[in-house]
Amino acid sequence: MTRTHDVEQQVEEMARRARAASHVLGSLRTQVKNAWLLRAVERLETCRESILAANREDIRQAEENGVAAPLVRRLSLAGDKWESMLDGLRQVASLQDPVGEISELRVRPNGLRVGRMRIPLGVVAMVYESRPNVTVDAAALCVKAGNAVILRGGSEAIRTNRALGAELRAAAQDVGLPQDAISVVPMTDRSAVDYLLKQDRSIDLLIPRGGKGLVRKVKQESAIPVLAHEEGVCHVYLDASAELAMARAIVLDSKLKQMAVCNGLETLLCHREAAHKVLPAVLKALHEEGVEIRGCPATCEIFAEAVAARDADWRSEYLDKILAVRVVDDLDAAIDHVQRFGSDHTEIIVTQDYASSEAWLRRVGSSTVGVNCSTAFSDGYRLGLGAEIGVSTSRLHAYGPMGLEGLTTRKFVLYGDGQLRE
Repeated sequence: MTRTHDVEQQVEEMARRARAASHVLGSLRTQVKNAWLLRAVERLETCRESILAANREDIRQAEENGVAAPLVRRLSLAGDKWESMLDGLRQVASLQDPVGEISELRVRPNGLRVGRMRIPLGVVAMVYESRPNVTVDAAALCVKAGNAVILRGGSEAIRTNRALGAELRAAAQDVGLPQDAISVVPMTDRSAVDYLLKQDRSIDLLIPRGGKGLVRKVKQESAIPVLAHEEGVCHVYLDASAELAMARAIVLDSKLKQMAVCNGLETLLCHREAAHKVLPAVLKALHEEGVEIRGCPATCEIFAEAVAARDADWRSEYLDKILAVRVVDDLDAAIDHVQRFGSDHTEIIVTQDYASSEAWLRRVGSSTVGVNCSTAFSDGYRLGLGAEIGVSTSRLHAYGPMGLEGLTTRKFVLYGDGQLRE
């Protein structure tokens, strides 16, 4: 038997086992799912040092292999990332279980009652790069929503993901949950992804998270429905009435909070009337933090340290200390820029004008649109979802950060007392 054939068999068997586990999960009581979440917290805390040691080894190996710096930064579970990961598990446990919820109950003229019941999708597969916290976040949300999950992280995080997956499966066994509800693809062979994409008889939804190359490969080759976003080209627009202190704080938080994630600020737009009032101080603060400013001609006139932007800069996701900056004539021009160059992720306006804020919210069609706040809030944890399975920038089924509800669908349920179709 060839190694390739062996990988194919392992992936097919994993998918079959996940399908069988999903039949059990769909009818499990909320208490059992919550017990698993809390037991997972306990097991992860107990094994913290060994997991972080595996994580440090992944980071060391990634650096030796020349993995890009933004991806290496995403690998780390140290510090706040570890605590946020565990807090996500606890928060998901505290959330209301959507499975079984009945809504839109209506009575037809013949007395038949018709409603919609939330049910799990079934089996969800994740293909992702770096970010081993995704292993825990995705498992938490999928299982709470009644789905089995298959997790295929990148080879750069294989040690961390195996260690995390082992504890999640052990926690399942501890509380009577099917272990195969959580599966981590254990091999780094790239053919595993190719075989995973073909398991349409066992997997209901595939979610890729990572670079454009990964996402495009999955979308082009998958036999399974795909829910994804390719990049996060997020904007902040400083309107004519933007206050300097607020503008400065929001721009710095949006750009510097977590640069290596998709909700980070990549393009700053500024109303021409506000340019001389707010841009010098905002750009100076960014420059002092080591951010390279790539500006339009008006920006370069206002801020001498800026370098001239190229056309490609307006649609670039840098994930680094680089920011594109453009001065625009008005709100209409800002919205036109977002529509032309944005990726339907997150767009924020900074303004004291109510009409401008309402126009921004109505007319900008991205998955997260806000007024006077950081782009960093476009995150499942920050939006109260507990954690997120990913961010969808395709408008079918789910749009924006996806939590529990995004991992369910709805079926029709009928309540009758003998009604016949005549």
